[in-house]
Amino acid sequence: MRTTSVPAAALATLAAALVLTSCGDGGDGGNGGNGQDGKAGSACRISEMDVQVGPANAAPAAGDTGNLPVTLTNRSGAGCTLDGLPTVEFHARGASTTVKPHEAADARKTTLAKEGVTSFTLTYVRGEGGGTKSLAVGTARIYLPGSTEAHGFKWSYGDVALKSDGKTPDASVTGFQQAGD
Repeated sequence: MRTTSVPAAALATLAAALVLTSCGDGGDGGNGGNGQDGKAGSACRISEMDVQVGPANAAPAAGDTGNLPVTLTNRSGAGCTLDGLPTVEFHARGASTTVKPHEAADARKTTLAKEGVTSFTLTYVRGEGGGTKSLAVGTARIYLPGSTEAHGFKWSYGDVALKSDGKTPDASVTGFQQAGD
């Protein structure tokens, strides 16, 4: 039986490589030092957030696509966690309808430290004002994952087109994105 010995230098190199690959990312939770950290926290509550809606890249005419960024800043005294996707509801003529997530929306877990910032985008297709294939949105409400609290705002971006089913708004929301930096 033949035995092979591994040189000490090769073992030292292997050990160093293993140590380096197990290192963290500098303690910022992989979020680029943007006030977000890897500490666990309770679910974020919209009542403990500064919410900035816009400025919008509004759709100027029927059939055009508009984008509405929503920026959230954690102002609670502790970190909190967003585990899932934001929810947006459109309210029109006494009825409400939920905006579906974009097909590529990433429902990852995001932890926000105090003053941590995240954002998402609401994209919509403008409908014909007063048309039967449009939703005359008056207000919109934003909900965070795991919470029933809402942040409402007046919708001033025109009617929203309906998809071919005549009920679903032609709109979508993205997942939470790192903001700033």
